[in-house]
Amino acid sequence: MIINEKIIPEVLAVAMSGGADFAEIFAQRSRTNSINYLGGKIDNISDNVISGVGVRAFIGTKTVYASTTDISREGLLRCAESVAAAMGESRKTALSNIVLTPTAVNNAHTVKTYPSDVETKVKADILRSACSAAKEYDSLISQCTGTYLDVDRTILVANTEGLLVTDRKIRTRLIVSAVASRDGENQSGMCGPGAGMGMEFFDTISPEETGKHAARQAITNLKADYCPAGQMTVAIENGFGGVIFHEACGHSLEATQVGVGMSEMCGKLGQKIANEKITAIDDGTIVNGWGSSNIDDEGNPTQRNVLIENGILKNYMIDRLGSRRMGMPMTGNSRRQNYGFEPTSRMTNTFIDNGSDKNEDIIASIEYGLYAKEMGGGSVNPLTGAFNFAVKEGYIVRNGKICEPVRGASLIGTGSQILEDIDMVGQNLATGQGMCGSSSGNVPTDVGQPLIRVSKITVGGR
Repeated sequence: MIINEKIIPEVLAVAMSGGADFAEIFAQRSRTNSINYLGGKIDNISDNVISGVGVRAFIGTKTVYASTTDISREGLLRCAESVAAAMGESRKTALSNIVLTPTAVNNAHTVKTYPSDVETKVKADILRSACSAAKEYDSLISQCTGTYLDVDRTILVANTEGLLVTDRKIRTRLIVSAVASRDGENQSGMCGPGAGMGMEFFDTISPEETGKHAARQAITNLKADYCPAGQMTVAIENGFGGVIFHEACGHSLEATQVGVGMSEMCGKLGQKIANEKITAIDDGTIVNGWGSSNIDDEGNPTQRNVLIENGILKNYMIDRLGSRRMGMPMTGNSRRQNYGFEPTSRMTNTFIDNGSDKNEDIIASIEYGLYAKEMGGGSVNPLTGAFNFAVKEGYIVRNGKICEPVRGASLIGTGSQILEDIDMVGQNLATGQGMCGSSSGNVPTDVGQPLIRVSKITVGGR
């Protein structure tokens, strides 16, 4: 139990006393264990626990939020009083008794071996194996760093509609970065698989192969020439290639932006916004998905939300505040880094679904262009959809064949335009894991897609 559930109605009533029409409590206890590898040895081991509570109240679309680490009755009441005072209105009638109804959660994300039950040495050995495999991959690998991570997060959500629900989520991840050096020049590679699983995650992936992947990418980039610049046809591979949709289009479909008229996708429900080959989905229910959970951070069940179907915009991702602003139902997308952040609408596991094109046909169709085997990070303006993304590993395509590697490539465009210009969608859907930053902090998200072809896009290079 994170907090004494008997005092929750009293805390909610105090939060409502400032004239609110709705109030909510979010309590969290998270334990994060991380191990870092640097310079050929384990460099740091940390085991951190955070615990706290956030109290939020609404008047229409006005919200006030406060948080505290003091989870005593007095501490929680002080937090609620600060929320009520900020509302600035006195309730004219006494608040009726708040009756909470505990709601059972159907746990779809079972864990076989909890990380907390496993010795630190076992986790450190996994990390050593991955980083050693990277270092031994090639004599040109000059440096290898790595991180093992597991997170055990329990939340409680209660509100004045009578909701009282708790949930627990486990996440585990391994990240390896390698640097290849020659003649004073350095190039890097990285691999970072993760899942909403316990230690059984390492039965599904090989730490050694994770390290080798990072090293191979670094060596490839070290030996590559710079990518030429210009507009060209680009094939973007599956997995983390889906970061293009996540950043360039996904954020523009969150109520955070749509609800205040700050998105290029405002007012386009039911309209064709993409090539008819594109169906895009945000699905927080994927079993053991990196971005999955049983409930969102407002206590709503997560959902499979079809955002775009055959090129038609079908839905947005909507939290409670967005629901009030937009007059549309919540979609189970409310998320936050921890109790210190007010929640907002966020993606979970977001991907372009498999299409009808054969992967070999996509490459064969390109006379001259770029094959983006792995994408890196980038930036986007949700209002205009303008984006710029780095290609971590790329190759020139000539006459339908993948040829020499190139480095330093970037993809530049707008979300609305790339949705129209994706004209082939393959059949090898896969996802990649990352952390997404927004106004409610950093949250784990999956991105994904099959191999796709963009008929034309600006490629930055030399």
